[in-house]
Amino acid sequence: MRITCPLCGSRDRREFHYYGGAVYAERPAADAPPEAWDGYLHLRDNPAGETRDLWYHELGCSAWIEVTRNTVTHAVLSARLLAGPERQGRSARSILTKKKPNSGGKGR
Repeated sequence: MRITCPLCGSRDRREFHYYGGAVYAERPAADAPPEAWDGYLHLRDNPAGETRDLWYHELGCSAWIEVTRNTVTHAVLSARLLAGPERQGRSARSILTKKKPNSGGKGR
């Protein structure tokens, strides 16, 4: 599968790190009930068809990209830049929600 990076052009998917579905960045509030956290942590949709995913261009320009693709045909329908190299080191969630990055952890 090839992904067209908005900054680097068409690249092999092995240059990217798959982060998960774009909805993964929409986490529950800290005081949400346990059921909400259980759903967020353990229950994932596995759609057959079109999906939106977060990818990090790890071996390229360090950009975060939202890729729309078909999980049946592996066709990439679109790719849009979420954050460029100037935001390297920030987590996907902090980029998407425009919050201050988490100082702990091993973000890219």
